[in-house]
Amino acid sequence: MRRRSAQVPRDAVHHPVFARFYARMSVTADLRGGVAAHREELLAGLSGRVIEIGAGNGLNFSHYPGAVSEVVAIEPEPSLRRLAVAAARRAEVPVDVVPGTAEALPVKGEAFDAAVASLVLCTVADLHQALSEIGRVLRPGGELRFFEHTLAPGRALATTQRALDRTVWPLLFGGCHTARDSVAAIEEAGFELGTYRRFRIPEKGVRLPTTPCVIGVARRPAVADGATRAD
Repeated sequence: MRRRSAQVPRDAVHHPVFARFYARMSVTADLRGGVAAHREELLAGLSGRVIEIGAGNGLNFSHYPGAVSEVVAIEPEPSLRRLAVAAARRAEVPVDVVPGTAEALPVKGEAFDAAVASLVLCTVADLHQALSEIGRVLRPGGELRFFEHTLAPGRALATTQRALDRTVWPLLFGGCHTARDSVAAIEEAGFELGTYRRFRIPEKGVRLPTTPCVIGVARRPAVADGATRAD
């Protein structure tokens, strides 16, 4: 039976205007911007029980492979959650859409084979706590698949990202912080980094604060520091 944290209200995140904008924009980005192909790459080869952090309007659901036995999709924003529930009904794998936040996941520890963070780590209020929670709910050796906006490698755009993050960008775009270094944060949280690559969305044209992206995999260590394997 899933537990729900008493520390975080059921709908702690409420961005109705942004939710309507995101619902339209994300579909367009999937169809015309090539984001759907990145979702396919992100989820390829997954199996077993999966927790998706910040499912949004459920655009990942149609890309989960058949070896996935269940997806528990966490979405705190009520408008997006309603859209995710509708998308779950159309999915080819079982998807359970659940209210909750990344910082207080309403599930038992070590219950999942994999976790998916897709364009969400930029929006969480406490990135360190969110990654700690993901580590808690993954079984030892479980995977974290991530597809995120990230800090730009060039000084000019990185400076712009940081300035926007301190001012208007999070207010306009549902708490998004474009200058977060997702890979560094994941490693600092104790995950073992696997393969990852950096790329741009869109690949050509004007660079936006959200253009630099990263996709990859990390793992919860199979054995904690100082522990020994049982024979």
